[in-house]
Amino acid sequence: MRILIDECLNWRFSRALTGHYAVSAQKMGWAGLKNGVLNFNFQQDVTKHNIAVVFLHAESTQLDHTLSLMPKVLALLRTLKPGQVVDVYP
Repeated sequence: MRILIDECLNWRFSRALTGHYAVSAQKMGWAGLKNGVLNFNFQQDVTKHNIAVVFLHAESTQLDHTLSLMPKVLALLRTLKPGQVVDVYP
C-alpha cells in the first residue's frame, strides 16, 4: 500500500510501516502547503477518490507517542479499503 505521512508527524514514522511504501509530505516536497484545517469526516468525500484516511489520536505527535499506535495501524492496513475514514486511538 502507498501511504503519505502528514507533515505534522515525524518522517521516521514511515520506517515502522513495514511492507508498505510510506513517504512523508516533507520528502515529497509538500511541506508547508496550506489547505486550511480539514475535517475529512464532514468536509471531504473520500469515496470520490481512490484513497482511505487514517487519523491517529495519540497523546502528541512525538514519535514515541505515534509509534505506540503502530500495532493497531498495521492491523488496520490489512483490511483498509478506499473510501474509508478510520480513527485509531491508544
